[in-house]
Formats: sequence, structure tokens, C-alpha cells
Amino acid sequence: MGFASNRAFKVAGGAVFEKDGTPKASLLKAMERAVEVQRPLVLANIRRLQRKHPDATPAELVSIVEKHYLATVTGGGAAVGATAVVPAIGTMAALGLSAAATVGFLEATALFAQSVAELHGIQLQDPERSRTMVMAIMLGEEGTAMMQAVAGRGAKPWAKSLGGMSSGLMGSVGSGIRRQFTKRVVARQGTAMLGRALPLGIGAVIGGAGNHAMGKGVIKTARKAFGPAPQTIPGELAEDLRQLPDHKS
Repeated sequence: MGFASNRAFKVAGGAVFEKDGTPKASLLKAMERAVEVQRPLVLANIRRLQRKHPDATPAELVSIVEKHYLATVTGGGAAVGATAVVPAIGTMAALGLSAAATVGFLEATALFAQSVAELHGIQLQDPERSRTMVMAIMLGEEGTAMMQAVAGRGAKPWAKSLGGMSSGLMGSVGSGIRRQFTKRVVARQGTAMLGRALPLGIGAVIGGAGNHAMGKGVIKTARKAFGPAPQTIPGELAEDLRQLPDHKS
């Protein structure tokens, strides 16, 4: 890139990053909100998959959720990266779209993680617990180690322990996870955000490949967090799905 492009890139970066390179408070707030998904949306997602795959076991549904999630986050990153090729969309606009794509990545991850949790019989009605679960999964090995240490699960799946934690312990764990989430995940997404805004088609490659790699990491961590899926749809989940207004048996 020439001098003018570099200057434009720096100006665009200032729209979402502070001078020290950290994301601005408005972006951080949007990213934290993005990992909160209401349970009705999660149930609707599972029901939609059940209708398309009526004979699928929970394990098969989890596999389908994984594939859909990876396709969603990979396609989203590439699509936003491709906007930098269009002459009418400058670096500033591309970076703005990229910030939106980052929030979209987090929203997709939250829907994925909570859908898998439901299929394992884990219902986290408390926003703090569900948010902590999603953030821990996005932290990868670090989040896994932190949750296993608190849950006393060793190398075993830790997600089920969230429901039994006291409010005090949950608050402490949630604060620690949130701090690391801001430090690690936001840094990784910040790099991906800038990469997606690169012109000349490079952004499309970086955006798609970067999101694909992060998505695969999320899936790997989720498998460790939840363990094997049950043989049948958990009773409470099955009942909740039956009670949905437009559910078809």
C-alpha cells in the first residue's frame, strides 16, 4: 500500500481502536452484548434443525450445528473482506463493516455454544452463567484450564458444573473470564478486523481464513467443555420444544 493508503488505514483504525491499540469502549460493550443470546432464539434454532433432520440424534444435531457455525463465520469473514476490493467502499467503511463482522462472529459463537449446551441438557437461564460459558469457550485452552480448575473436573468436561456454582463463585469466575476474554479474544479479533479491511482482495483471504481458524478452535474447545452428546434429546429440552407455538410433531 502507498502512503495515502497507510494514512487512511490509520485514520480508519482510529474509529474503533484507541491510540494504544485497544478497542474503544463502544466496541467492547457491543462485543460483550454479542455473547448474550436469549434462550427462545436458541430453542428456535434447534427446532429448525430438527425439522430439517427429524431422525437426527443429539450427536448428529451437534455435528450439524458445528458445520453450520463454521460455514457462517467463515463466509461472513470472507464477505466483509471482499468489500475492500470494491472502489466505492473505502478503508474507513470497510473497517466499519469489519467491526460489525466481529460482533457477528461473537453472536454466531454464542448461538452455537448455547445450542450445543441445550442439546447436552445444560440450560443456563442466568445471563452471567451463559456469558461466562461462551467467553470461556472462546478463550480456548486458557478458558478450559480456568473452568476445569474452578469446577475441579481435571481433564473432564466442565460445562455442566456451571449450573451448580454458587452466585458468589460464579461472579468471581465470570470476572476472571471476562478479563481474559477482553485481553485475548478482543486482541485476536482486532487483528482479524484490521486484516479484513485490507484492500486488493487480501482482506477476503485473511477474513475467511482467519474466521475459519478461530471457528475451528471454538468447536474444538466446545467438545472439551461438553463431552459426548446424550443418546436422546434431554427431557426438559424436548418438552420446551413441544411447547413452542408453531411446533409440529
